Amino acid sequence: MAAPFLTFEGVSVRLGGSTLLDQLDWTVHSGEQWAITGPSGSGKTVLAHTLLGTHFHTGRIATGARHIAIVDQQHRFRNRPGSTSLYYQQRFNSSDADQTITVRQELGEYAAWQGQPDHWLDDLHIRPLLDKPLIQLSNGENKRVQLGIALLNKPELLILDNPFLGLDAEGRATLHAIINNLTTRGIQILLITSPHELPDSITHVGRLSGGKWTFLGPRSAYQPEDKKDNVDLDPILLRDLRSDLQQSQDFNIAVKMVNTSIRYGEATILDNISWEVRKGECWNVSGPNGAGKSTILSLITADNPQAYANEIWLFDRRRGTGESIWDIKRKIGFVSPELHLYFDSSATCMEVIASGLFDTIGLFRPLSDEQQALTLRWMQLLSLQDFRHQRLPQLSTGQQRMVLLARALIKNPPMLILDEPCQGLDEEQTARFRRLIDTLCRAFRTTLIYVSHYRQELPECIDRYLRLEKGRIVE
Repeated sequence: MAAPFLTFEGVSVRLGGSTLLDQLDWTVHSGEQWAITGPSGSGKTVLAHTLLGTHFHTGRIATGARHIAIVDQQHRFRNRPGSTSLYYQQRFNSSDADQTITVRQELGEYAAWQGQPDHWLDDLHIRPLLDKPLIQLSNGENKRVQLGIALLNKPELLILDNPFLGLDAEGRATLHAIINNLTTRGIQILLITSPHELPDSITHVGRLSGGKWTFLGPRSAYQPEDKKDNVDLDPILLRDLRSDLQQSQDFNIAVKMVNTSIRYGEATILDNISWEVRKGECWNVSGPNGAGKSTILSLITADNPQAYANEIWLFDRRRGTGESIWDIKRKIGFVSPELHLYFDSSATCMEVIASGLFDTIGLFRPLSDEQQALTLRWMQLLSLQDFRHQRLPQLSTGQQRMVLLARALIKNPPMLILDEPCQGLDEEQTARFRRLIDTLCRAFRTTLIYVSHYRQELPECIDRYLRLEKGRIVE
């Protein structure tokens, strides 16, 4: 009888004083394609990186794979040698965006593709991206490039950590097809994913919770757990936050764009956009990857210098008439999928959340007793109090996103801009967050701009919709 392709025997991992994997036994046979599911912080990514040799473990791991490759949830871009460090607004600044290397240069480090059959460039739809700076790639484009790099290493086992996050419907369908195609080429897949994103080629499922298996077996026997929609928020904490936080609501028009266009070289990103958001309105902004959603948000959050070349009004005042960037950011709570990458890795969760009081990516001043108390109340409201002293990178991606959501909410701003806020959250976290946003928008008449590819993630308060395609507004 052939030896198993992969074996775990009593595997445990402890990090930062916590047990993240607890006595796991697991056997994978050749030809099996596994998906790993489970709530945020259950140990899914830790399992993947333990298999790669990143984490010290007890117990035994044996595998017949000579080479294992991983496509992580978030890729960190690199600047050209000798240029300055990356900063959050760089992708929107045409003079600095070209300081990051291109897709062709990134692939050039893996010389195996030079002079070799390169049908995979077309299979993964990478060829049109070769001369594009990495930092300007959409989520779907970036995922395909990272998958291409992983395949250049010719792995026997390919680990994909939540690859569907942030992809539109077309991007998810394309990735499903790519994964199914890879399995026909003899590559075994370990897919960390939502239970609702299982490609047809997946044959087995494992579900983790608290570092232990709660299900392990064939896909045909797997039943996803029921979604928890009825998540209660602490009414006393909500009452305290209502009494503590005051907003500046002295405006009628939150956002007004008149014939706004954004171009980078020959590429038109936004094409003649006219849009108005009035105080207290709740909008969903949607559209395929690369449609211009992040760019339109960057004009509102004062992160895009091309705002000054257009007629854009924020909080009843036209951009470029003497207001500072900090005047604008003071009235906005903002979160994006990649924001956590720009925080100092030594920052604690409490420091990250408190930095939202000052609109900085990092905490550079001491907190008053009142500010500390406010930060702790928000951590308690979002069930983050146990992570107070932990560093942000020590948390799972879903937990990091909850920390950033608390940072966006802490000053109770008159406008919230939430870009894929539930990306990486489990179903209970998503339900809790939707409930909180509904409560805040109704109680404080908060203006909301909410980007998501998933209608089921939208808070009930949303009743207005803007859809972009190829930089234009469509009906």
